[in-house]
Amino acid sequence: MKKNLLFLLLISSFFGCKDDGCSNSVNLNVDKAQLALDIAAIDAYLDQNDIDAVEHPSGLRYLITNIGDGSDVSLCDNVVVDYKGSFLDGTEFQRSPRPLGLTMRNLITGWQIGIPLIKERGEIILYIPSVYAYGEQGSADIPKNSNLIFEIDLYVIQ
Repeated sequence: MKKNLLFLLLISSFFGCKDDGCSNSVNLNVDKAQLALDIAAIDAYLDQNDIDAVEHPSGLRYLITNIGDGSDVSLCDNVVVDYKGSFLDGTEFQRSPRPLGLTMRNLITGWQIGIPLIKERGEIILYIPSVYAYGEQGSADIPKNSNLIFEIDLYVIQ
């Protein structure tokens, strides 16, 4: 029995298996009533602007403008991205000044759901319900319960 366990440990280390405490699961435990309000507002925006976005099972809406041709992204990765963030009314609230290195597990839930839908060198537009962004707390530039649009270019996975 000890030989089998030692063999399994050696094989897993040989193939690079590791347990660094990173989980690939996204926290979708949100206020369902607020999510329903968010989705209704996003869907109205998409209809009004004749945008045919894809509906993710979480409620997030997205458009892949370029799937990419590189590696797949996991929540345990670091990524380099360019992005622009705006509200549904078109007001831009943030733009990356240059490509930024970010840790996937530290990003808002909407990015954790959306970025893995593309590959390295891909581009996506995310229509994020407030509950998957800054929610009831908001942030310095984002009022509470704001639904957001992010245009993201994924350059590199590290």
